This record gives sequence, structure tokens and C-alpha cells, in this order.
Amino acid sequence: MRVAVIGGGPGGLYAAALLKRQDPGCEVTLWERNAPDDTFGFGVVLSDETLGGIESADPDVYAALRRSFVRWDAIDVVHRGHALRSGGHGFAALGRRRLLRILHGRCRGLGVDLRFRTEAPPAAVLARDHDLVVAADGVHSATRTAHADHFRPTLTTHRCRYIWLSADFAFDAFRFEIAETEHGVMQLHGYPYAPGASTVIVEMREEVWRRAGFDRRTEGETLRECAALFAGALGGRPLRSNRSAWTAFRTVVNARWSYGPVVLLGDAAHTAHFSIGSGTKLAVEDALALVGRLTGPGGPGGPDGVPAALAAYEAERRPLVESTQRAARASLEWFEELEWRRDRTPRRFAFDLLTRSRRVTHDNLRLRDPEFVAAVEAEAGVPPGTPPMFTPFTLRGLTLRNRVVVSAMDMYSATDGTPGDFHLVHLGARALGGAGLVMTEMVCVSPEGRITPGCTGLYAPAHEAAWRRITDFAHTSAPGTAVGVQLGHSGRKGSTRLMWEGIDDPLPEGGWPVAGPSPLPYRPGVSQVPRQLGPSEMTLIRQQFARAAASAARAGFDLLELHCAHGYLLSSFLSPLTNHRDDAYGGDLPRRLAYPLEVFDAVRAVWPADRPMTVRISATDWASGGTTADDAVAVARAFAAHGADAVDVSTGQVVPDERPAFGRSYQTPFADRIRSEAGVPVIAVGAISSWDDVNSLILAGRADLCALGRPHLYDPHWTLHAAAEQGYAGPGVCWPVQYRAGSRPPPVGRRV
Repeated sequence: MRVAVIGGGPGGLYAAALLKRQDPGCEVTLWERNAPDDTFGFGVVLSDETLGGIESADPDVYAALRRSFVRWDAIDVVHRGHALRSGGHGFAALGRRRLLRILHGRCRGLGVDLRFRTEAPPAAVLARDHDLVVAADGVHSATRTAHADHFRPTLTTHRCRYIWLSADFAFDAFRFEIAETEHGVMQLHGYPYAPGASTVIVEMREEVWRRAGFDRRTEGETLRECAALFAGALGGRPLRSNRSAWTAFRTVVNARWSYGPVVLLGDAAHTAHFSIGSGTKLAVEDALALVGRLTGPGGPGGPDGVPAALAAYEAERRPLVESTQRAARASLEWFEELEWRRDRTPRRFAFDLLTRSRRVTHDNLRLRDPEFVAAVEAEAGVPPGTPPMFTPFTLRGLTLRNRVVVSAMDMYSATDGTPGDFHLVHLGARALGGAGLVMTEMVCVSPEGRITPGCTGLYAPAHEAAWRRITDFAHTSAPGTAVGVQLGHSGRKGSTRLMWEGIDDPLPEGGWPVAGPSPLPYRPGVSQVPRQLGPSEMTLIRQQFARAAASAARAGFDLLELHCAHGYLLSSFLSPLTNHRDDAYGGDLPRRLAYPLEVFDAVRAVWPADRPMTVRISATDWASGGTTADDAVAVARAFAAHGADAVDVSTGQVVPDERPAFGRSYQTPFADRIRSEAGVPVIAVGAISSWDDVNSLILAGRADLCALGRPHLYDPHWTLHAAAEQGYAGPGVCWPVQYRAGSRPPPVGRRV
């Protein structure tokens, strides 16, 4: 097999060496435009997992790397005079030049043809007389650009500027340090890579960078200014550069990684922010996986040749890379939004930083450094032996015994708005399951306000009695469990089929007219066109909300949530994508807020003063021109000023062409920002699936309560089981007397 490799970075070199090692008869040629020692940056961090793969694939390279590594296991977080250390993490690093020399030597020893100072022919030309072309030509890949119609890249440039520098001493830990300047917040990322050398990355928001004048400074001035900013961390030592320039991080994503015999590798295919690891790590892991597919069973010797092997490589590798990129995005955005996080207490700030990517969590950090986590918990007021999720939380006159909420989930199983036996069993089971608060589905304030014919309501006397039956059961059989009602109106998203018969599809018969702030259908050409509400109808709907709230109070609910999210009526007033009015209820955000606030005030006026009210919002529409995170903070502030006790922070479902950035607890950053900037308690919701996630979010201060939906569909007793799995039996959870015999996990197996 003839192989061409474009690019002499670590990924391309290692792929070349592995291919030649696995098949000595393989002809491998590598082109690199620069000289062998020309490189940027200083140190490279590799994980134990990556090193394990290298050791298995090529013990000689592993042995050479091992002799060159600097190892450490601590992370220092320095902020406002507090230096906090967390141990047990495990890092290994070496100089980038040293890594390249090791790989150069290995390639030469195996017979790879290395052509430095030579521009590679285009990939399309190489593909004519090579069986495989590995395009490891970096973040600015010419191969990717030349074949963009096949690879379909998406390039996102982010909001921080950073620069790679070096110091002539070795940090004894991975160091994060925050500098608060007159221009804004700046941060240092530092780590050792040799006995007398450390990588130092200085990073800040673009606007801070410009205010500080770094866009106008010479290289020497930049070095001196950065050294002065972080003189304490550097011990007064100078900083050095190596082809160093300020840059903005660019996330690279490709719809496809291969085209015929050409495959992208490393930064050409994907990038991940340096704050969770190195691009070198990903590139080396790419090389391991690629060569494993090419030289293992089903490799290019199969009937479909190289393209099939490349497709199999991508199918295996892509999910791992996408997971890393999600974690990297979370970490990158944490640093981008550092400005509003900096006022947290010292240990909570450090814990928040360490768990920012959502890969490091409360539980595994506790295993790594139990003393550090215990100190964070003590600072946050968590009693010893109590998981953070089982601490109480008070909203107005209601104290919840733990931080777990059964999220509102539509069941579409009512008859004429009346909840029946299904709802009693469904909500009753979850009330018995240990959560501090159990929410109903969206309860509609009128027949016309239903989403489907199966939606529940609070607009007829029979409804109130049926709901009273459910709240009485919960309060009697699950003492201490609060039950909340979510009131809403479907707006333009009403008169549709049951979810399992066709979500958002209009009813073929028996439907009703829908209404909204503007005559804009949810799905143009499919959904009904809503009539634009006039003043009298808006007054009527406001009164319907108030009547439903009074009925909910008599029905025994402990908390009321006003549904202003997901594109339903009140949400449609808030979003500029769905509200095109030119009267007092449309236009800028204060006008778009006017009607939802009027409804809130009407509900608050009849809802008992000692019972809390929350508001669910969509913090972003995930669509151009829609609600933004800045808007969400303003919306939360407005509702809080009118008496909202907490904001339930969801996102999207406002327009059908949204592009959500799904991932683990992906909506929590919006809740975190609202909590920090608006100063109102928040409920985080969305892809929170484990008790470890809940503990992490609560202890980091990103949320006050966590709402979980699907986990409670899978396991109605999710909270009880979370307590049992953590060995917790304190006041934050209460097993029903009938279930106490099962309050410990059953034995996995028995000895005979």
C-alpha cells in the first residue's frame, strides 16, 4: 500500500510510524512545509489513556516518551488571594519539540520518507497514485478547504483571545489564576513540561484584550505586560515566546472526515479547546484508531477497500471525538463567561472551575481528593455525610426537603381536561419516589388553551376535584413531598394530535381555532395560522389564568409555575421570532414582556401569599434573531421584580428550525448565568440524568434545584434509589413505611 501523509505534526508523524510498523512493506511518504524543529507552542499534555494506547501500539515510542515526561497530580486555583489545591488528577507532559524529535526518529528508523521544507502536492493529486492520503494539515487545512463540498466543515471562532508563552521554571501543579484588572478579567493557564520549563497561556475576552491595548502592543511589550499581570504566579520571572501571537480559538467540525482515499486527521478534522487537553492528544488517538482500522480485520484488503475502512474508522471514532468536543465547548464557554462567575466564594469558585467540562464531577472529584470536596461542602453549608442534593431549600413559605424536582411532563391522557386514574398513579408514584417537589404537566386554563385533546385543565369544577384527589394522596402517603402545578396556554401550538400520533401535527377533525400574539403559524404550510389576539381576548385569557390559579390553590397545590417557555402562548409574546406586534405588547423586550407580566401579576394576586410562584422560560430560541442569553437575564429580572420566587430555565421549542447544542446538562449554563446576574433562585433542567450531576450542579452553585424528567419516567423512585446508592438515610429523603424494607440496594449475588 502506498500512503501519503500531509503534515508533520504529531498526529501525521505518529500515523506514518504506526502504518510502517504494522506493515513494513507499506510505502509511506510524509510532507511537511516547515523545517523539522519549526513549531509553535511549548508543552504537550497527554492522558494516561492515550499513553496506554501508545504503549500497546508501539512500546518503543512509549519508552522514549516515558523518559521525557514530567508528571504531576495537583491543580491549583488562585483567585482573589486564595490559593486552593486539589490533588489526585494525574497529568503527563513533555516539550513539543522533544515529542517531534522522538517521532522523527521513530519514522526514520522504520523507513518513512520524511520530506521537510517541502509543500505537499494537493490531496487530489496524491490520491491518483496513492492508496491512502492522510490529511493532517492542521486547523487551517488546505485539504479541507479544497474539498469543502465533501467534508462540509463548520468553523466557529470564539470570543476569547489567548497567547502561548513559556517560563523558565516548572510549576509544581496545573495552575489556573485569575487577574481582575481595570480592563476586565484575564486568566492564566500554566503547567510544567520539562524540569525547568512551563507552558503559560494567557487568555481574556476579545473586548478586554482590546481595552488593555494588547492589539497594539509589540511582542516584547506583550511579554512584559503578561509577566507583570501574573508576577505572583511567575515569581517575578520573565516570559518567553516562540512564534507566539494572540489568536482566537476556532472549533472545527466536519460532517464527513473522509472522501475516497483521503481522510482528515487531528485538527484538520476537529478541534477541542486547550482547557480540557491538547489537540495533540486527539490527533494521536486519531492515529491509533485509524491505523487500527486500516491494519486490523476489515481493513483495506476487504472487498470495499480503503474507503470502507475509513468509514468504519469514522463510525468508531466520531462519537468519542464529539463527546470530547461537547466537554471542550462547556469548558471554553465557562472561561468566556468568567466575568459573572468571579464573585463566588473561594472554594465554590474552585469547585465550579474543576467541574466546568461536566466530565469531572462531585463524585469522582471526591474520590480524587475527599478533603478538598469536604472543604467545599463545608463552605456551602452542606452537613457532613450529606450529598448536596439532599440539603433543604426554601422558596417563600415552602421548604423542600431536597433539591430534586420531578419535571413537568405532558402525559396527554386526560378526558375533557380531567385528570384520571392514570394521573393519580403517575404523579402518586413519583411523589412516593422521594423527590422534594413533583410538578404536574402543563395544566391548561381553557379548552382552547390545550395542546391536544388529552391535555389536563383547571377550567371546570370537575378538574379541581380531580386534582384535589391527587394532591391529597401525595400529602397523605408521601408526607413532606410538595406538589406543584404548572399553568399554561398552548397558543399557536394548540389543537394538535397526541404526541405519539404525530407531535405538532394538526388534528384532522375536532380541532379548535388557535391564537397568538401574531398570525404566524408554528410550521408554515402545516400548522394552523393563529389569529392575532386583541385586547378583549387578552383580558379574557388573563382572567382564565387567575381563575385557574385560584382553583389550583383550593385543589391543594403547594407551588404554582407559570409556563412562559417552549413556544406556547406566553412564550410567543416573549420571543421576537413569534411576536411581530406593533402595539404596546410588541417591539422591544420590555413591550414583549408586558403581557406575560400582566398575567403573572393576575395569578400572583390570587395565589396564596405564603406559597411560592415560579416561571418557566426558554432562555434561548436556538435560532438567529431569537431570544438570547442576555434577554433571558432581563426576563428573569423582570419576573423576579414582580414576585417570582424562582425561574425554571429551559430553552428552545419556540420555532421548528431551531439548532440546539445538545449535551450533558446543556441548558444549565443559562440557569447558572441567570442565578448569578439576576440574583434569583433557578431550577436547572435538561439532560440531567444522574445523582452525580445533581450533586455537582448544586455544589458548584450553578442551580438551586434540578428538575429531571425522563429519569423519573424510567424510575419513579429515582430519588430514593439515589439516596440508597450513596448510603444516605438522613432527613433529605423519606422512604414510605411500606417500602422501607427495600431501602438498601439488593445484593448482587449470594454465596451458596
